[in-house]
Amino acid sequence: MASESTLATHQAVPSSTTVAGPTPAVKLLAKLGNGAVAGVTGVSIIFPLDMVKTRLQNQKPINGKLPYRGGIDCFQQIVRNEGVRGLYRGLVPNLAGVTPEKAIKLAVNDIMRGVLADRAGTSIDRLPVMYGALAGATAGLCQVIATNPMEIVKIQMQVAATTQPVGVSGMSSAAATAAVGGEVTAMGIVRQLGIRGLYKGTAATLLRDVPFSLLFFPLQALFAQKIHYQLHANNDKPSTLSVLAGSTVAGIIAAGSVTPADVIKTRLQSSSQPTPAYNGVVDCATRIMKNEGPAAFFKGTVPRCLTMAPLFGIALMMYDMQQKILGW
Repeated sequence: MASESTLATHQAVPSSTTVAGPTPAVKLLAKLGNGAVAGVTGVSIIFPLDMVKTRLQNQKPINGKLPYRGGIDCFQQIVRNEGVRGLYRGLVPNLAGVTPEKAIKLAVNDIMRGVLADRAGTSIDRLPVMYGALAGATAGLCQVIATNPMEIVKIQMQVAATTQPVGVSGMSSAAATAAVGGEVTAMGIVRQLGIRGLYKGTAATLLRDVPFSLLFFPLQALFAQKIHYQLHANNDKPSTLSVLAGSTVAGIIAAGSVTPADVIKTRLQSSSQPTPAYNGVVDCATRIMKNEGPAAFFKGTVPRCLTMAPLFGIALMMYDMQQKILGW
């Protein structure tokens, strides 16, 4: 009897020891880390497609004829003339840039969705579309800090084999060329452009990234939930495969929608400039329309969609998996 009484007493007394959850700072760092890992994984897989997209968007007629007949021809010419390594030209600096870029983009979107869900009195998974668009647009705005320098270095390295690079002022980019073999290097481009040059075309980058994120993130959440319901007939948190599928579909729609802005951004940031050089977004858009027609704004749409859709599908899937492992 005494032992039973003692046991009952111990069971009745609540434990005074509680396990504290992670602090907001720890959660933020973890989200940034998750976003970085997700971005590096996605970019490493799809980089050859991004190379083809950039070459197609930046090509200009030579003796009245375009160098590439399409995505497949472009891919074959790169491999034939530059080897398989040519498909990965600029990958290392791109990974260095995409780490903070994807970390900021995914973490800011996640944090903003949580803040807006609290304000709306609902869960993150049932956030209204307009709030999801606001969270995505905020993420797109913040990411440009890291995106613009990374993209301008990547683009100049990707087109280096097709043109003689020039700096922002149109001068020879000897400073951007390595001493050994005359090979263009990331650090050489950075030294040549300087801080101001690394943010050339920022307006065009904003014109692309803010609308992209505004479209992508709410559509991704909507499609992931719909696909999960079709597969599992419940409204639980979307499964990892549902996140992958929903992100891929949303990526196709968002990437295709902002291709004109991406074409303008690529032209502005490329080392291959016409004479006279482009003078901002409006001048670039006007001259493209006048000299090449409206179809030029959609050059590289297919490889861009084939690039961005799996990139964000893989990145969001990786991010979701890491969040679930952490129990968040």
